[in-house]
Amino acid sequence: MSRKLFKSGMIVSVMTFISRILGLVRDAVIANFMGAGASADVFLFANKIPNFLRRLFAEGAFAQAFIPVLTEVKEQGDEQRLKEFIAKASGSLGVIVTLVTLIGVIATPVIVALFGMGWFVDYINDDDPEGKYQLASLMLKITFPYLLFVTLTGLAGAILNSINQFAMTAFTPVVLNVAIISCAIFMADYFDEPAYTLAWGVFIGGLCQLLFLIPFLMRAGLLVKPKWGWSDPDIVKVRTLMIPALFGVSVGQLNLLLDTIIATALGTGAISWLYYSDRLLEFPLGLFGIAIATVILPTLSRNHVAKDDKAFSDNMDWAVKMVCVLGIPAATGLFMLAEPMLMTIFQRGAFTPQDAAYASYSLQAYSFGLLSFMLIKVLAPGFFSRQDTKTPVKFGIWCMAANMLFNLLLVWPFDYVGLAMATSLSATLNAGLLYWALRKKGVFVMSSVTLWLIAKIILASAFMAGVIMYFNPSTSVWIDLLLIERIVVLAKLIAAGAGCFLLSLLLLGVRKHTFESSLS
Repeated sequence: MSRKLFKSGMIVSVMTFISRILGLVRDAVIANFMGAGASADVFLFANKIPNFLRRLFAEGAFAQAFIPVLTEVKEQGDEQRLKEFIAKASGSLGVIVTLVTLIGVIATPVIVALFGMGWFVDYINDDDPEGKYQLASLMLKITFPYLLFVTLTGLAGAILNSINQFAMTAFTPVVLNVAIISCAIFMADYFDEPAYTLAWGVFIGGLCQLLFLIPFLMRAGLLVKPKWGWSDPDIVKVRTLMIPALFGVSVGQLNLLLDTIIATALGTGAISWLYYSDRLLEFPLGLFGIAIATVILPTLSRNHVAKDDKAFSDNMDWAVKMVCVLGIPAATGLFMLAEPMLMTIFQRGAFTPQDAAYASYSLQAYSFGLLSFMLIKVLAPGFFSRQDTKTPVKFGIWCMAANMLFNLLLVWPFDYVGLAMATSLSATLNAGLLYWALRKKGVFVMSSVTLWLIAKIILASAFMAGVIMYFNPSTSVWIDLLLIERIVVLAKLIAAGAGCFLLSLLLLGVRKHTFESSLS
């Protein structure tokens, strides 16, 4: 099992790595086009709304509810019932999301008024010279249909993941990034407002993602005609699991959305600075946290169906160890190299050194929550694989309330950086509560090997931070460097830090078998 999980994790990580690299290229294009100005704020806002709903309908709550039930049906060996279940799931979900999409496109002025409250207040007071509210209302009409495309893509991906075909699902974000980059390059001359170019890139990319996965479903023999099956017992089970999971698995996204509402009242640039810093945070989160979570959920679901409690606990322990050995040094590196990375990747065109500095502050605040974000990704499946969605939703509601409290306490003294700090704090609270509940239920308790390993990882990461601090040039030096020089210096710092981290682990007695011995 350990080799199979590791291989699956590596496949997802490689595909996700390619996607994240192209994602950074995409964000560099956005930064070059619009920097952190009003147009950037509006596009990022218009893109965030359907992406938030995507996390709920597609890869978030739906996947966490759908995969355990799909695994249960699949393990019974009745191929006809399996296809019937997939047909009814795709038909029911497709109809609902189509209706939501149509309502969303029609009601974009209302949606922007709700989630872009600061812009709406400025608009009704005739204090919106940059036209953010009206621009956002029009742009959201273009980006909102992405929800429909990506939800069906998420359904197709969940089906492929359940039969251990992870590669193509993990590759689909590459298709989206290529579409956005291509539209930015080839369609820029057709629009006076560059943000429209990027919005159409989102629309086209979402459609292409769905079309990309259809041949793989066909080859697996699981491309079936959708049916309405709202009252089907298996669909009812998915519904029952999904409704509370909307909160349990998407707390981080809900918090980010609430942050966006507040950020619209903090002046031009706040949304963009938070976005660019969040994008760098998403790189290790997607590369490691989401990749491990993707392969662990079907495995835990099989363990639960087979009533193999030891394998379930061992696989959870493996996931936590992998997250810690990757997440702690990644968070340390993001904190130490926040400004140099932002300057190297984004600082050109409309993105200024001041934008890089401001975004670095929020990135450092987010970095404190990286490990918690990653732990949530692997701890939540411990509940969803057992078809327990009530516990995570309860914690999710608590953490949403805590996030709002943290926002109120931290925004006044720290402005937009306080939003990032609040998000990290609420994520840490959520991760802690999830582990506490798993331990209390006797489902999963971290082994002594894992606890000792975490202590060694923290020591190695501290040594890595000291090395980076010693060799990292000053901000003035970074500003004067050419792009190629920045890339070289940044690569050397990352290599030196990674080398010191790995050497420290070796000196502390950590070996490869440490990550395999507890698995069955």
